[in-house]
Amino acid sequence: MPRKNLFGNRWDEVLQKEISKSYFVKLLKWVKKDRSAYTVYPSEDNMFRAFQATSFEDVKVVILGQDPYHGKGQAHGLSFSVPDGVAIPRSLKNIFKEIKSDLGFEIPESGNLEGWAKQGVLLLNTILTVRENNPRSHHNMGWETFTDEVVQTLSDKREHLIFILWGNDAKNKMSLINPQKHLILSAAHPSPFSAARGFFGCKHFSQANVWLKEHGLSEIDWHL
Repeated sequence: MPRKNLFGNRWDEVLQKEISKSYFVKLLKWVKKDRSAYTVYPSEDNMFRAFQATSFEDVKVVILGQDPYHGKGQAHGLSFSVPDGVAIPRSLKNIFKEIKSDLGFEIPESGNLEGWAKQGVLLLNTILTVRENNPRSHHNMGWETFTDEVVQTLSDKREHLIFILWGNDAKNKMSLINPQKHLILSAAHPSPFSAARGFFGCKHFSQANVWLKEHGLSEIDWHL
């Protein structure tokens, strides 16, 4: 059985049934074993950081990524985010370019998105771990089942959330979200390979704030 306090906030209660399932218990054991043979990102302490940084009742926006950054020092448990002092990855640079185009904010020097998480932006990858320099290496090991449940639970138990889905991995979860209750914003992934095919110009950041304001919720300050 997993620890009762895996996340340290209300996510433990909300997801207790899911994290008690045999597939999840096996998944955690498999990841631990993989760490003994390979370098795996993020660190074990940061594996569930997205949930620790944004508790269930505080979520206003969900930004779904794919799997964590696989370069040394980049991944710290929040989708698209890197720690202070780490060079900003190209996908995140494109996100900042879109924010500048959409809202007029200058591109920040740091790629640390913790400021968003503290405001209620759940920065969730569809896969929560990865081997160093081996993208999608933890694909189909059980993480997708777990994050499906996270999205489904948010859709079912919360109201007026915004789900921002960039890229096919994120879009695959669209069917789990009730469009009558929540705003779904989807576009191409901000990767340099696809950003020009629908990510640039999506204006998701301003659209999100319009939705929040319309439903009496505080807007997100996207300026880091």
